[in-house]
Amino acid sequence: MTQGFSGALRKRLKPRALFLNMGPVTLCVTSVLLTGLMAILYLSQVGQAVDTNRQLQQIHQQQSSLTRENQDLSEQLAKEQSPGYIVQHAQQQGLQPADPNNVHTVVVQNLQPIPGQP
Repeated sequence: MTQGFSGALRKRLKPRALFLNMGPVTLCVTSVLLTGLMAILYLSQVGQAVDTNRQLQQIHQQQSSLTRENQDLSEQLAKEQSPGYIVQHAQQQGLQPADPNNVHTVVVQNLQPIPGQP
């Protein structure tokens, strides 16, 4: 039973021994490769962060533009709903206020009045 245990222990320690028994050239090449891989991964992450930041700035610019456009449209709507603006444009189109003496009322037989209306 102790032999089986020591055999399993040897199998577990074998990969460690491989790294410890590397020569200086192999260790140097492995270190350079690992360092290069880490640099590539780092640069990839930095590139993604820069791209995400650029997208975020574009979204903020678009939001600012839409906010300004919304404010302009709100001002235009308020202006066009003002009584003075409506009167001016009605007069430009040839409309005039109705004379109460010239208004004709049409009476419809069997028409029920709307509740709450005078």
